Amino acid sequence: MNKAELVTSMAEKSGLTKKDAENALNAFMKSVDEALAKGDKVQLVGFGTFDVRERKARKGRNPRDPKQVIEIPASKAPVFKAGKALKELVNK
Repeated sequence: MNKAELVTSMAEKSGLTKKDAENALNAFMKSVDEALAKGDKVQLVGFGTFDVRERKARKGRNPRDPKQVIEIPASKAPVFKAGKALKELVNK
């Protein structure tokens, strides 16, 4: 499902217009983006948790020249952990 399909589904389920559903989705995504950028966690009980995890610096191989070892710097990565209710729904 892409964004346009999600907006259509949201509009049908909520009774909103597609434009209002798109605005709501955009506001949700922007709010999550801002919270993660500040280092906060976004928890939606029954759905899941958006969080930021630290990745340590490590050594890797250059895919074009596997003999060459390269340094991969430390970074932060956004992650999503599904909640119990979502996991159970998917595993039915």
